Amino acid sequence: MSPASDTDREQPCVTSPAPTGLSSQEATKRLTQYGPNEPAPIKGGAAITELLLLFFNPLVIILLIASLVSVILGNAADAVIIFVLVLLGVSINFAQTYRSQRAVAKLREGVTPTATVLRDRTWQEINRREVVPGDLVRVSAGDMIPADGKLIEASDLYVQQAALTGESLPVEKSAGVGEGSATTGPESPNLIFLGTSVVSGTGTAVIVTTASRTAFGAIAERLVMRPEETEFEHSMKRFGLLITRSVFFLVLFILAVRVALHKDAYESFVFAVALAVGLTPEFLPMITSATLARSAVRMAREQVVVKHLPAIQNLGTIDVLCSDKTGTLTTGQMILSSSVDYL
Repeated sequence: MSPASDTDREQPCVTSPAPTGLSSQEATKRLTQYGPNEPAPIKGGAAITELLLLFFNPLVIILLIASLVSVILGNAADAVIIFVLVLLGVSINFAQTYRSQRAVAKLREGVTPTATVLRDRTWQEINRREVVPGDLVRVSAGDMIPADGKLIEASDLYVQQAALTGESLPVEKSAGVGEGSATTGPESPNLIFLGTSVVSGTGTAVIVTTASRTAFGAIAERLVMRPEETEFEHSMKRFGLLITRSVFFLVLFILAVRVALHKDAYESFVFAVALAVGLTPEFLPMITSATLARSAVRMAREQVVVKHLPAIQNLGTIDVLCSDKTGTLTTGQMILSSSVDYL
C-alpha cells in the first residue's frame, strides 16, 4: 500500500497489542505500509513543476510566441534575444524561490523532532518520522506530541493546543475519559494530537494516526499547496492579457488597412508582426524578477526567508496586519494596559 494512496487516507484505528509495544520488525512493516510520519511530505518533482508554472504567464507566453514567429519569418537574431530575456527572467525567479526552499529545508533538518516509544519491550528515543500506528509513546513536560493518539495513562497532563485551536490556555487530558464520546477533535479529553506540546505532567498513549492523516497534517497539506495569486501576480496577468489583445487587434487592423490599400499581403503580415514584437515589453519579466530577487536578498540579510517572490509586493502594501493566533504569534498572556473609572 502506498503511503499517499486513497485507500489508506482514512487510516484505521490501530491499537498496540499490549503494554509491550511493537517489535522492530512489526514497526518496519507498518512504516512501509503507512509511510514516514511527516505532516506534509515533500513531493518528488516539485521543483520541476514550479519551474514549468513560471512559463504559464500571459506575458511570458506572448514573448515565446513572438520568438517563434520571428524564427518562422527568418529573424533568428530577434528570436534568440527574446528567448534569452524570457529565460533570464524565469531563471532569476526560480533560482530565488529554490534557494529559499533549500534554506527552509536546512532549517528543518537542523531541528529533528524525536519521540520516546516502546520497541522490543524497551523505551527508545527515535526520529519522529519513524513513529507508526500502534506505537506506544511516552510524553512528559516539554515534549512535542509525535502523532495523533489515545491516552492509556495520564498524570496531571496538560497540553498546549494553540496550533490546532488558537486557544492559548493549556487543556487537561485524561486517560479513559470520554471513551464513548463521538468527539474526535482537539476538545476530546482522552486524545492527543500532532502539532501540540505537553505543558506539564506525563502520559502514555497508543498512536492511532500518523503523517498527513492527522488533524495537524490536514492543515499542513493546505499550507504546502501552491499559494493563491497575489494582487501583484494578478495585475501582471491582467497587463499581459491587455498586451495580448492590443497586439492581436493591431496586427489585424494593420493587415486589413494594407490589404485594402492593395499592398502585398506577405509584406503586410511581416510588417504587422514586426510591429507587434516591437510593442511587446521583452524586458518586463526579467526586470520584475530581478527587482523582486534584489528585495529578497535584502530581506535575507535581516534573517527573513522569502519563499514566494511576488509576496514581497503584497507585504509592502500592508497597512494593518490582524491575527487571532493567540499563543503562537503572541505571548498568550492577558495584561491590563489601562483602565477608566466612570464614577
